[in-house]
Amino acid sequence: MADVHTPEQRSYNMSRIRGRDTTPERIVRSLVHGMGYRFRLHRRDLPGTPDLVFPGRRKIIFVHGCFWHMHRCRYGRVVPKTNAEFWQNKRLAAVQRDRRHRRQLRAAGWDVLTIWECWTRQIDERLIDRLQTFLAADGK
Repeated sequence: MADVHTPEQRSYNMSRIRGRDTTPERIVRSLVHGMGYRFRLHRRDLPGTPDLVFPGRRKIIFVHGCFWHMHRCRYGRVVPKTNAEFWQNKRLAAVQRDRRHRRQLRAAGWDVLTIWECWTRQIDERLIDRLQTFLAADGK
């Protein structure tokens, strides 16, 4: 099946997809800041360039997009109809890279939490509780 967009339109659409400061990430940052926690953003010296880093607590939060990181929700299970093999390989590589980064971070003594984009679509007590529990835990 041919792409419904011209190569120029597709290139423009893809260029609009951000890797940082996304809406889900900003939502999580706002919630965590409102809880009184302070953090660093996108530390490039850590594997995976984590979205939120709490150095004193040795905790890290990744905010992942469901499609790009193949979450098990309905958004992550979407299979592109055009160039399906390319997208499958690209997304699987992201999942494997995520696993490797989590392993490296845990081996270095960091606690890691992944928040999924779909969890931020409707802010509820489960997300807030998950964040509070993770950040308040001693981790030792």
